[in-house]
Amino acid sequence: MKYRVTHRTSYTYSGPVQDSVGLFHLVPRTLPWQQVTSSDVTVTPHPDDLNRDVDHFGNATTYFHLTHPHSSLEIAAISDVEVSAPVYDDEALQAPWECARPLVDTTARDAWEATEYALPSPRAAHVDAATEYAAQSLTPGRPLGEAVTDLMRRIHADFAYDGTATTVTSTVADVMRTRAGVCQDFAHLMLAGLRAHGVAARYVSGYLATQPPPGKERIVGADASHAWVAVWVPGSGEWLAVDPTNDQWANDRYITVAWGRDYGDVSPVKGIIVTKAKTSTLNVSVDVAPESEFARTS
Repeated sequence: MKYRVTHRTSYTYSGPVQDSVGLFHLVPRTLPWQQVTSSDVTVTPHPDDLNRDVDHFGNATTYFHLTHPHSSLEIAAISDVEVSAPVYDDEALQAPWECARPLVDTTARDAWEATEYALPSPRAAHVDAATEYAAQSLTPGRPLGEAVTDLMRRIHADFAYDGTATTVTSTVADVMRTRAGVCQDFAHLMLAGLRAHGVAARYVSGYLATQPPPGKERIVGADASHAWVAVWVPGSGEWLAVDPTNDQWANDRYITVAWGRDYGDVSPVKGIIVTKAKTSTLNVSVDVAPESEFARTS
């Protein structure tokens, strides 16, 4: 599938901002199942410094520094991407889940790469309740693919999607207590549960192309950033990408932007401003348009 992803973030301030610095994860990754044919990130007003780079995790990043006064700021990222569904080694997925613990079994050729994803991170810390919850899926000797899928399905069934139940600072303990949250929370919960048992898994940030109800037109700009989990499959060079929010493996509707230990590593937009302004307003608009739509407007 081919998509055009448009992600716009705008800020308005109650007073002038003298200095603004930002770091973005807005350009999708190039992967065996995903090709980025074009991408562009613009900042308005035009910054004094705007550069692209690659971070520790191999994600594309964009940095800017704006040093003249401004009362509003807009970041716009537009990328054209072609995505296919990832393909996995069935034999590797049949191996016991215990093999996906790089701190225990270091014999796999890519264990070194997976090690940091088996450790707790600030937003996916070990929580006893999450450890116990994951243990119900990680029974001794169970095939890796089956165990991970079962945990994904249980989270989807046991936790309610509720955008008012948590905030960006909510913890795994909060989610276990409220039994509700959003995609970011469910990803962190799954990561915490898996890692507590030594399984390497990473947080994936990107977009999910939505499908309107039959007979309805797609609402432009109503999409949003999404998050899911990818679990290390030892010896195959693959990571099994699963989405506990939607109870499915990632397919050709999932556009991968960045991955890391948790949301803190891959937040779409973050930065610092120097200002005396008391308030600010944030607006975010995301649109994932299939080729049939954006081809008509090109």
